[in-house]
Amino acid sequence: MGFGVNVDPGEVGLDARRLRRIDTHFSRYVDDGRLAGWQVMVSRRGKVAHLTSHGLADKEAGVPVRTDTLWRIYSMTKPLTSVAAMMLWEEGAFELSDPVSRWLPEFSEPRVYTGGPAAKPVTVPATEPIRVWHLLTHTAGLTYGFHRVHVTDELYRLAEAEMGSADLATRVRGWAKLPLAFQPGAEWNYSVATDVLGRFVEAVSGQSLDTFFSERILGPLGMTDTAFWCPEAQRHRLAALYTRAPGAPGTARIDAIGQEVMRPPVWLSGGGGLVSTTRDYTRFTWMLLRGGELDGVRLLSPRTVRYMTQNHLPGKADLATFGRPLFAETRFDGVGFGLGFAVVDNPVAYRTPTSVGEYHWGGMASTAFWVDPTEQLTVVLMTQLLPSSAYPLRSQLRQLVYQALVD
Repeated sequence: MGFGVNVDPGEVGLDARRLRRIDTHFSRYVDDGRLAGWQVMVSRRGKVAHLTSHGLADKEAGVPVRTDTLWRIYSMTKPLTSVAAMMLWEEGAFELSDPVSRWLPEFSEPRVYTGGPAAKPVTVPATEPIRVWHLLTHTAGLTYGFHRVHVTDELYRLAEAEMGSADLATRVRGWAKLPLAFQPGAEWNYSVATDVLGRFVEAVSGQSLDTFFSERILGPLGMTDTAFWCPEAQRHRLAALYTRAPGAPGTARIDAIGQEVMRPPVWLSGGGGLVSTTRDYTRFTWMLLRGGELDGVRLLSPRTVRYMTQNHLPGKADLATFGRPLFAETRFDGVGFGLGFAVVDNPVAYRTPTSVGEYHWGGMASTAFWVDPTEQLTVVLMTQLLPSSAYPLRSQLRQLVYQALVD
């Protein structure tokens, strides 16, 4: 795939003048200092109809956003890990109902938090095992330390402080010792489940996660710039990482976090470790849109992709009713969850004129993507601002993309 607009928007049902509203609107974020720079790609029917870059990838160095800029995609790594697991599932390596402990014995006897402080939590045995399905749907009872609303979150923060430079296998063993926030399958909670799933992929495949990604997903799809770290020879392409400046409308550079991807990682995070480009991630979305195949390379069957992108929550519940009211990379109303993706079940409740069955996710540096099979539409947004909840970039981008659809 060449990188750039390769179709007149009108030929694929998009209004070029209306698409330019995306540029006008988001340029203001750069002009008033809220974002350093950004890039948006809109594709329909496998053709690039709109590609815009604006602002700087590195404000301090004066480097503009370019078509080959590298971005930390953080949790947009999760869909790749989910695809990796389902590729193994298609080979008959496991069933979705299988207990994870069959491959990761540290999860043989999970316990569930019922009360008490972090120093002395009260737990009970889990009533059923953590199953592969639970990891893919974030219903295992695991959590993230950064949620800061539950005692188990605090336990994760304490454990993280002790783990230091531990590798993925050691981290997963550490998480397995911690009590679950709820019984497996009882709720949805954004969590380290996909990192555990990455370790599961390693155990099932016999390969490290980076090797599996490289040989089975990234290489075959031609995602040549996607990896778990940015080598020195490519560092000039890496966007700087920013956060909202305290007490000011601008941004503050955060190299302490941003520079972590400039060296090989101490652990391979299937939940948030990749660096990528707009071109590469668009190829990943095209593979999904085409039912698991791109340019003659098939990773998954169409039926598997359809299955992954249905709402798997019990009773087709949305995250507002089945999930905990915590931070996640999506809004909760009208949105369910499949095997690695948020899935729109009710566009009215979602407050966006998207389609039923549109699926998506984002990353903590405000990156985002979505795939709309009904409209044959894929969209990728890249920028580098923490946290992703700083501004309503995702909802505004959806609004501006869908108003440009005119067929």
